[in-house]
Amino acid sequence: MASILNNSIAKDAIRLFGKSSSRLFCLRCERKYFLALANGTTSRRHLHESTISKHVPDFAFAFDIDGVLVRSSDPLPRAHKALSYLQSQRIPFILLTNGGGKHETERVEELSKKLEVPLDTSNFIQSHTPFADLNQYKEKTVMVVGGDEDKCRVVAERYGFKSVVTPGDILVAHPEIWPFSAHLIPSYKEHARALTRQICSNADESLRIDAIFVYNDPRDWGLDATIILDLLLSRKGILGTISSKNNDKTLPNRGYQQDSQPPLYFSNPDLWWAAKYHLPRLGQGGFREAMEGLWTAITGGREKGVELKKEIIGKPYFKTYEFAEKILNRYREELFHGQAPGKLSRVFMVGDNPESDIRGANNFESPLGTEWFSILVKTGVYEEGEPPSCEPKAIVGDVLDAVQFAVDKSGWRDIDKSDE
Repeated sequence: MASILNNSIAKDAIRLFGKSSSRLFCLRCERKYFLALANGTTSRRHLHESTISKHVPDFAFAFDIDGVLVRSSDPLPRAHKALSYLQSQRIPFILLTNGGGKHETERVEELSKKLEVPLDTSNFIQSHTPFADLNQYKEKTVMVVGGDEDKCRVVAERYGFKSVVTPGDILVAHPEIWPFSAHLIPSYKEHARALTRQICSNADESLRIDAIFVYNDPRDWGLDATIILDLLLSRKGILGTISSKNNDKTLPNRGYQQDSQPPLYFSNPDLWWAAKYHLPRLGQGGFREAMEGLWTAITGGREKGVELKKEIIGKPYFKTYEFAEKILNRYREELFHGQAPGKLSRVFMVGDNPESDIRGANNFESPLGTEWFSILVKTGVYEEGEPPSCEPKAIVGDVLDAVQFAVDKSGWRDIDKSDE
């Protein structure tokens, strides 16, 4: 993906081979380009050796997206320059975002166009990307929550999940389950699917959910929270039932979530995110906090010895950074075409959110001994003048400043800013 070619060569390759639906330019195009060179079907004069790195860098980057490269749907100034420089120098990077809601190929294509930089899924990680590895649920019935329309259902199916239900499906089949969203039923009907089983008084015939995944920020908090609570209080995840173990003082967690209820997964812990509005907006972390509050109101919460059992991935959690490091090293090896790149000494994590990007990088203890160096930018959630809730190792203006800081620290060639 991250081509060793400069912009003129990339344009020439695109002219020769066309634009892919999922990427503008990639390693395959690069290999085709050199093959074309060898066959004499394009000119060697386009190959500017000055843009090809002579050495393998022992450092790499991980970039958040919202607030670092784009703000909502608009590209941030100098983001194109930052990524283009890294590609021209063959300095590896990954995009590591707590965002999601679309399949990786779709999101990469959109970002490539917005940033005018060729990107590929091989170094792109969304909050819900690790869900693709949860093979134990792929033959079972799962409920996917969040996102626009049924796009997250489509993502789950592309990950290999065979039976995916959404809260909208349930509402359309059983409007009485949450009457306050009745006015939204016409909209839900456009993307709803028939349930494999209805909700009924006979538990043996009623719909059963084996796992709950919050893929993206929920749009209909009341509906989504109600159905999630129904499942967490049910017997074995069968909708329309109540577990007899709930509030049993003799059982762990006072009997709650002790009756084979479906596990609950959140993909993004961010309380805030940088949208078009000038102040941060509540994210999926806000929905999770609301769920925690509802759970406490129903069960008595920690004062009664009850917790909401759930699994949270995404930044700042260890599993996400471990997954990201694995992908980064795999991509680094691919980038250098089998050439042994040596040990990756340092990863510069560039983010706008002290609680996710910065805290995650600061706390991550790499199993491979790689140092993660946190850099906070001022173009997103962080408001200048306020002390960050988690102290980064550096604070800079924007993403290009972050790249310049990192290459200086690593003894690499400075970025040419003459065309800015």
